[in-house]
Amino acid sequence: MKQKYISIDVALCHDCNNCFMACKDEHVDNEWPGYTAAQPRHGHRWINIERRERGQYARNDVAYLAMPCQHCQNAHCQNAAPDAITIRPDGIVMIDPVKAKGRKEIVDSCPFGAIYWNEEAGVPQKCTMCAHLLDDKEWKPGLPRCVHSCPTGAMAFYEMEPTEFEKLCKQQGFEGFRSSELKNAPQVVYKNLFKYTKNFITAGVLIDGDCFENATVTLKNKANVLGTQKTNFFGEFKFDGLDNGEYIVEIDAAGKKTSSAVVINDGSQNLGFIKL
Repeated sequence: MKQKYISIDVALCHDCNNCFMACKDEHVDNEWPGYTAAQPRHGHRWINIERRERGQYARNDVAYLAMPCQHCQNAHCQNAAPDAITIRPDGIVMIDPVKAKGRKEIVDSCPFGAIYWNEEAGVPQKCTMCAHLLDDKEWKPGLPRCVHSCPTGAMAFYEMEPTEFEKLCKQQGFEGFRSSELKNAPQVVYKNLFKYTKNFITAGVLIDGDCFENATVTLKNKANVLGTQKTNFFGEFKFDGLDNGEYIVEIDAAGKKTSSAVVINDGSQNLGFIKL
């Protein structure tokens, strides 16, 4: 059976919060019987935008990670409350608003913090992937509201067979957030996730006080050459997507050479200006 999926490109998310506001517009003061109670106006972020800054001024960047329910096929919440949480045939994870009533402990079962407690209604709630709209054949966009409202194309919606989507994931470089750790098999996947989860090494190369273009920069670890770049017009280079560990940066600028040992430990490294 065809499954429903969402992909989110971290490189294209600019924290505009259109997705967040569309979710509010759809669910605040609107109860969808059989799907979910109305969302409170305040306190709930069914699609939360996480923020991470990397590097040091002036070579730093900021990445944003849109975090709805991941609609895990091996869902921690369902394992905690199998009678109150179901996975639909199309892969959407639903909290039964009747069976989950009064069960605040369900909130803590989500490793992503994507479940919220509605104090007034006395129920746990989360993103439903706008299942009430997807089930409505009159809903012409045929998309969850968050995807429909994204102005940059960071979010995309798919309805396809799992084998087809698996191929698409390989082609596009989609991956689940923390999936290797949690083994949760999410229906929400990310592109360019390294911009949020991993780190970089960057610097500028100067010769006689001027930025040096086309210097050859090689990144190594203890065993292998990991990559080679040329410095740009501003004499800068940047190796991204790096795991924690020890690295060696070698620079050859018109025969002038140097090397530096760099340690990545949960943070990107701006080496400043390297003068030759």
